Amino acid sequence: MRHVTLTEVRNHAKTYFDIVESGEALRVLRNGKPLADSVPVVADLPSWKPCKPQPLVIDGMSASRMILEERDAAPSSRLRSAA
Repeated sequence: MRHVTLTEVRNHAKTYFDIVESGEALRVLRNGKPLADSVPVVADLPSWKPCKPQPLVIDGMSASRMILEERDAAPSSRLRSAA
């Protein structure tokens, strides 16, 4: 882990963020005392790219499929009472 002063980070932020982005961690010091650690973020996908939604599966069947089957099996009394 590389140690840098807060002043160095403030004056050369892009350089130090490039170092972190490349995988190296930084410890920021103020008056010789540790202030913060800057570590790379490990992500499967870039933060701007949303994850593909996954269906909710219960006992091997998707929840949406269960709901549709229950609707088809239920009596149509709801429709008659609404009219």
